[in-house]
Amino acid sequence: MRDDRLRLIFTCCHPALAAGAQVALTLRLLGGLTTAEIARAFLVPEPTMAQRLVRAKGKIRDARIPYRVPNQADLPGRLRAVLAVVYLVFNEGHTASSGERLVREDLCAEAIRLGRLLAELMPDEPEVMGLLALMLLVESRRAARLTPDGDLVLLADQDRGLWDRGLIAEGQAIVRRCLARNQPDPYQIQAAINAVHSDAPLSAATNWRQILQLYDQLLALASSPVVALNRAVAVAEVEGPDAALTLVDGLDLGGYHLFHGVRADLLRRLGRDTEAARAYEAAIARTENAAERRFLGRSREALLRAR
Repeated sequence: MRDDRLRLIFTCCHPALAAGAQVALTLRLLGGLTTAEIARAFLVPEPTMAQRLVRAKGKIRDARIPYRVPNQADLPGRLRAVLAVVYLVFNEGHTASSGERLVREDLCAEAIRLGRLLAELMPDEPEVMGLLALMLLVESRRAARLTPDGDLVLLADQDRGLWDRGLIAEGQAIVRRCLARNQPDPYQIQAAINAVHSDAPLSAATNWRQILQLYDQLLALASSPVVALNRAVAVAEVEGPDAALTLVDGLDLGGYHLFHGVRADLLRRLGRDTEAARAYEAAIARTENAAERRFLGRSREALLRAR
């Protein structure tokens, strides 16, 4: 490994620590994220994450875990945690958990840089290629995600002429190579979902049935409430908002602002405006990103004006 940052990330992701502790500690020490930002990435309260970080540091101290750069043979055993670090750095860059700006371009650029380095180092690792493809395809839409005034634009409303076709072509080529290997993992499936979005010249032309099938596969490989929430968005497009709302209401994600944002939109589409307004209020109360708060606030105001 020629890159100092990547070398340090592999060093910090020590197998003596639990997987979650490896990722959290590395994000704190090397990923440029605060304890509060890491807590939001893990969907836990900030004091809980602070305690986890203290325990992880204590274990390093008490077990006298040495500071040693891993050799080549040790890299595969640490790869999953390293990929999780890069993925969460990119996520925080793509949608900042707090502050005035929606996007932190520096974090997105660093995550993609690390992803490219990993692809050079381990070109035969499907997870590495899947994560790189995912980041490239998501990053391709950055120019269309904000208005000139800095307001959030949903995927369905974006000007697709602003999407970066070079990044899309690169990401889709990697997805095709991954599909040919037939070794699916969560990063590859998420990349494939974004490849389907990037194929559609218009939002109305999106192949939602294919996206739903991919989410079914993702849920089977990496079941989580957040994956189930994203799958419900696809269900709404295929089977209708009523079917999706039934799924969403069965999820334990009350502290997650996007859970309430999705509920609000589904309730709005069902004409249940009073409940939708309350869901928008719940979403606003649970995000500290100013761009998201403005978008949710405008959505709520539009709903109330239409009554």
